[in-house]
Amino acid sequence: MTTAIIQQHNSADTADNQRRLAEKIRLAAQGGARLIVLQELHQGLYFCQTENVDLCELAEPIPGPSTEFYGALAAETGCVIVTSLFERRAAGLYHNTAVVFDADGSIAGKYRKMHIPDDPAYYEKFYFTPGDLGFEPIQTSLGKLGVLVCWDQWYPEAARLMALRGAEILIYPTAIGYAATDTPDEQERQRQAWITVQRGHAVANGLPVVAVNRTGFEPDPSGATDGIQFWGSSFVAGPQGEILYQAPVDAEDMALVNIDLSRSEQVRRWWPFLRDRRIDAYSGLTSRFLD
Repeated sequence: MTTAIIQQHNSADTADNQRRLAEKIRLAAQGGARLIVLQELHQGLYFCQTENVDLCELAEPIPGPSTEFYGALAAETGCVIVTSLFERRAAGLYHNTAVVFDADGSIAGKYRKMHIPDDPAYYEKFYFTPGDLGFEPIQTSLGKLGVLVCWDQWYPEAARLMALRGAEILIYPTAIGYAATDTPDEQERQRQAWITVQRGHAVANGLPVVAVNRTGFEPDPSGATDGIQFWGSSFVAGPQGEILYQAPVDAEDMALVNIDLSRSEQVRRWWPFLRDRRIDAYSGLTSRFLD
């Protein structure tokens, strides 16, 4: 399955962001892409650097204007497209939501981000209600997509539950970057940890992983921090954690990557982790901590 990843630098101009994404989506489709994955909250700037109720005006219903736009692109190109939107579910109730469009332009399904961070410059708990749709793969014409979002990528439980429910690939739209106050060594440790933990999900579950991050610098409007330098590095890994493609740290990128979904079957025969799980001994996983 030819998969396209689109790593982009965003501005506050939603129309321009959409225009540039549409150009890359059409280019990817012309190159043979069947699945196209976009980064987290790709409509505009990463607004969660500050806590500002007025920014809730950026949220929109699903279905709504953005789903119409990307649905039309999916139908035009015949591609399955994974998008990431700021969902307005009701007055004062918002989610960080991935919406998947099938190749006919219909909404195949959505996933509401389950793990919500709350760190300096990542004040997502101020805006997003934790997801309530569970870890359910989304059925598309290409197969079952295990779509998760950013902070979810640090949790092996999320990847495992997607795998146990039949996901054929794990997909992570992402927005993560460096804190300017960290040393270069610490910044690189964090970036490598981000790559490593997701490669681990591929190995532990015998599934390909697609992670698409933003790139470029976005200032903190409040001036409380020095802003975020998003570290790009979008990548595709195979079911043994092997890197099939990795984007640059500091530049936009659109790449086509061939993923052999049938290979997961053979890898799981070599490494039968699902067979050997001790499901009779894992009850403690539902506890916050075992004293």
